[in-house]
Amino acid sequence: MDIAITGSTGLIGTALVGSLTAAGHRVLRLVRPDSDVSRFAEDTAEWDPSSGTIDAGALEGLDAVVHLAGVGIADSRWTEQQKGKILGSRTAGTSLLASALARLDRPPATLLSASGVGYYGDGGDEVLDESAGPGDDFPARVCVEWERCAQPAADAGIRVAHLRTGVVQATEGGALAKQLPFFKLGLGGRAGSGRQYLSWITLNDEVRAIEHLLTAPVAGPVNLVTPNPVTNAEYTNTLGRVLHRPTTVLPMTGPRLLYGRELADSLLLVSQRCAPAELERSGFEWEDPHLEGALRSLLK
Repeated sequence: MDIAITGSTGLIGTALVGSLTAAGHRVLRLVRPDSDVSRFAEDTAEWDPSSGTIDAGALEGLDAVVHLAGVGIADSRWTEQQKGKILGSRTAGTSLLASALARLDRPPATLLSASGVGYYGDGGDEVLDESAGPGDDFPARVCVEWERCAQPAADAGIRVAHLRTGVVQATEGGALAKQLPFFKLGLGGRAGSGRQYLSWITLNDEVRAIEHLLTAPVAGPVNLVTPNPVTNAEYTNTLGRVLHRPTTVLPMTGPRLLYGRELADSLLLVSQRCAPAELERSGFEWEDPHLEGALRSLLK
């Protein structure tokens, strides 16, 4: 297949490009004009959401596009300016890409566009499959707008799937990599009551799920999580056990001082007990469905 990817240098994008090229697919990276393209082995084409420009001709005749680009939601404190960057990086890029694809003479059959389980807001103990409605906090509002911006591609007959990804487990980056130094020192702990749910997936299964969705006849929202969400307390105890380190109770004072209350509480206290109903219906099989086995594999 010929596949274009945005956000190809991020945690998921890097792993996806490596997997696709190893499998013999041709990857086209969509990169910004100031990117050092000499470091990429794959073909590149320019796009710039901030100025509304894209090399649409390079997208003609592709089989699929995977859209992963966006400012990291936990990169820094949620000031109003940072919130604007987070939302704008998703809506501008998605609108530009979807509109360009819709105008092509030979558009791709498939657009897989990133989103997140943040769409659901705080669901408490409720099991949230793809039919659940949106929450009303900042991440939920971002996801709603993010997904809406892909509509021009769907209106043009392109199969659009929204990748509502959970907390990706990887040692190369993301939440696990940030927590590991503290847990290794015996300073890891549960947050709040510990009863809030965390929906997770390994980087390996995230990439495999995206590859699966390139051809599986699935459209609309798809929860990219394992069938086995865990509570914050279960996650904490499991990671401590795998590392042979004690765990404690995490005072929220530190994270709130570091990230600000809104971001810290969103990362640590919001409960999302998501079910991957669409992945299961489409026949996807996880290699890492259970947390302890996944962490032991990741941490050797």
